[in-house]
Amino acid sequence: MSAGTYTPRPGAAPLPRMIAAQTALETRMLLRNGEQLLLTVIIPTLLLVLFSAVDIVDTGSGASVDFLAPGVLALAVMSTAFTGQAIATGFERRYGVLKRLGASPLPRWALMAAKTLSVLVTEVLQVLLLTAIAFALGWSPQGNPLSVLLLLVLGTAAFSGLGLLMAGTLKAEATLAAANLVFLLLLVGGGVIVPLDKFPDAVQSVLGLLPISALSEGLRDVLQHGASMPWAQAGILAVWAVLGLGAAAKFFRWE
Repeated sequence: MSAGTYTPRPGAAPLPRMIAAQTALETRMLLRNGEQLLLTVIIPTLLLVLFSAVDIVDTGSGASVDFLAPGVLALAVMSTAFTGQAIATGFERRYGVLKRLGASPLPRWALMAAKTLSVLVTEVLQVLLLTAIAFALGWSPQGNPLSVLLLLVLGTAAFSGLGLLMAGTLKAEATLAAANLVFLLLLVGGGVIVPLDKFPDAVQSVLGLLPISALSEGLRDVLQHGASMPWAQAGILAVWAVLGLGAAAKFFRWE
């Protein structure tokens, strides 16, 4: 046995392993957080079941669930990629967690990548759960699954950029209040539950440019009406994604 058999070999783990470990940690922390669980799972589920079972809002011809399911899927993306991520990252920044992680062997871009992957993992669980519930309520989706996937990815990128921008520029308490306020406003005026055509014409044109409206209407065009690819809504989401991620990369403060 040589003298160097048990010599320590300190050093950082391979980058993919570090990102995977951080992603797993971020996902566990998100799913263990009661407030995050309320936003990401319970509220979308309750809205889907309640408004599908009770005729409260006029959703047009056809089953209510056919209109509601795409909007609730869009809401689930927003709740995770924007609201949940903004609040969690804002308080991590306040308590110095981001600063300490930024000084670790894990590069800062890799930390942001891990947070994004955690959001995607959570969204997969959300989509599976909400889809199962919608099917139980009689949902009959149409359209191309690849179009749905593209819209969800674009929506995730758009909301993630906006959430990180908010978390990286505002104080934690301001982020908490602003993120929840935006969530409520977009829930009401983003075409999730209430059709956009119920609003005045002058307001519709403005609301249609919001990322939640583009995502919910785009998903509805595919899943309810069988459209191949709603390029207008996809373009709106792409613009929001570029603006949000670009602004977050430029203005995000780690302390």
